[in-house]
Amino acid sequence: MNPFLFMSVFLFFAIEIVGQQLYSGDLVMNCDNTDETGPSPAFLYTCNGLKSSCSAFLIFRTQPLYNTVAAISKLMTADPTELARINNIRDSNKILNLNKEVIIPVTCSCSGKYYQANTSYVLSMGENYFTIANSVYQGLTTCDSIQRNNVYERYNVPPGVKLQVPLRCACPTVSQTTEGTKYLLTYLIVLKDSIPKISKQFKVSSQNLALANGFSSGESDEISPNTTLLVPLRSEPLSSQTRTLGQKGSLSKKCIIIGTVTGSFLAILLCCLFVGYLLWKRNRANGGEKLKWVLPKDIQLGIASVDQLLKIYRFEELEEGTDGFSLQNRLSASVYKGSLKGRIVAIKQMGASAPKEVKILQKFNHFNLIGLYGVCEHDGACYLVYEFMENGSLKQWIEEKTSQESRSWNNRIRIALDVAKGLQYLHNFAIPAYVHKDINSSNILLSKDLRAKISKFGLARSTERDQNKNSSIKCRFESKGYLPPEYLEDGSVTTKTDVYAFGVVLLELITGRKAVYERDDDDDDDGKEVMLSEEVLSSMGDEKHAKGKLNYLIDPRLQAKHALGFVIDQDELALCLLKLSIACLEPEPSRRLSINEIVSTLMKIQMDTQSTETMFTV
Repeated sequence: MNPFLFMSVFLFFAIEIVGQQLYSGDLVMNCDNTDETGPSPAFLYTCNGLKSSCSAFLIFRTQPLYNTVAAISKLMTADPTELARINNIRDSNKILNLNKEVIIPVTCSCSGKYYQANTSYVLSMGENYFTIANSVYQGLTTCDSIQRNNVYERYNVPPGVKLQVPLRCACPTVSQTTEGTKYLLTYLIVLKDSIPKISKQFKVSSQNLALANGFSSGESDEISPNTTLLVPLRSEPLSSQTRTLGQKGSLSKKCIIIGTVTGSFLAILLCCLFVGYLLWKRNRANGGEKLKWVLPKDIQLGIASVDQLLKIYRFEELEEGTDGFSLQNRLSASVYKGSLKGRIVAIKQMGASAPKEVKILQKFNHFNLIGLYGVCEHDGACYLVYEFMENGSLKQWIEEKTSQESRSWNNRIRIALDVAKGLQYLHNFAIPAYVHKDINSSNILLSKDLRAKISKFGLARSTERDQNKNSSIKCRFESKGYLPPEYLEDGSVTTKTDVYAFGVVLLELITGRKAVYERDDDDDDDGKEVMLSEEVLSSMGDEKHAKGKLNYLIDPRLQAKHALGFVIDQDELALCLLKLSIACLEPEPSRRLSINEIVSTLMKIQMDTQSTETMFTV
């Protein structure tokens, strides 16, 4: 028998025995996969079914903008009448609850190596292939497959372009059809999901569900949030099999209405406050002096091209506001808490980096970047007046062992997301774009509501400069754990420098430990510095055994207990965050995530975490 023919037949039956498709795992979180050696689940599902085209179903979860039959059917290029019918929605204009699972009927067809259901999407400012795949379509497509189906590079897509988006779907194989499977449903996995749980939801056997996705069994196989599974069905899925995440049946319609109205009111109030703030900022000089360029020439050069107004404070005002720069108002070696006309501020005495910091901060206007109110020159020194951050630095907050607020995963994820959004603004929306270059927990400040803002821009540099030029900046001891290999080797600085530093900050949030510390006295390498990132990476080792080491890595303060007394299992959440951190700490800059990918991933993790916590507290 022809060896090639024998091998082809063997592989065909092997696929039939093992299952319909292979589970993608976290491959879909990387935009640089390849399928040169054969079809890869990192793209879409392989075209290996009995038919080249069939009816299939997807699960989509409602989100703002996509919460009506009309909006969802347009996003998915689905028949709105059929979508309303299968989901038992009588009013097509009804606004559906947030995070409600909606069944999407699609036509699934072979296109080359892969099955896909075709739709299109118009790109908005700040989006890319990764955010479209994982935020807009929630994992129902992949970054790699969108890139394959469009002519634009993923970071050079002009806003307003209509992109072709292939959705993940598949048709039953011969063996599945023989066993009675008529449809395959693409299901989006969330935290706490498991193969037995999903099989129970759709009334299929765990073994069939496992085999359909290339697993050997349904009991111990691990699945990750934000990925998909194929569910083999003997008949159309029912609306009664869908869920609304974060809600239980006991949650009344009255509560939902109150929450919606309250949220809308707060959103309108915040918009009004923001507009009022902008108007106040434009006219605030009426209460003081306008910028009159009385500062030294070097500082004038730093801010002379800025259109925004800065208040020039007299030194006497700062003295009065700080009680003569008293020790009681001293926050650090050069920073004091003060009160200027009823406003609590932070006053910092600056050195040579003052002109640069003033110039940079006057260009920025973002919630997650520290606000600069004004300046003062006195006796050759420059004083900068910033907004006051009640909870101090992230470093202090993490080290505060008794802080009740530090025991919440939600708080830590929100802080990480705030920092990521601040970096996203610097990297993508500031003109010109900037690299902060000194991201660490000491330079991240927290408000009374635990909202994070990035501070200390003395080392920041524009990306318009030569990226490969060696930097002459000397790193301080406390920052060493935040600097990437390429900077330490040749001084190379890019936006991926900040991504690496963010990965270390995220590790600090997860572990509750410092980025750099000394080894124990009994260690063979006594006296040498230990990087938190190195320790965690070595502790994770083989990903299959990483879960067993979570208790060692995770901050023990994050062990959540239910009101009934049992410990809530949050290993999946911790593992997701650790994987995200490790993806930021890749030694090769090109393999690190972009800040857009980080923001998108954190937003999905935050949404899943809030849904999970709501289920425990309702």
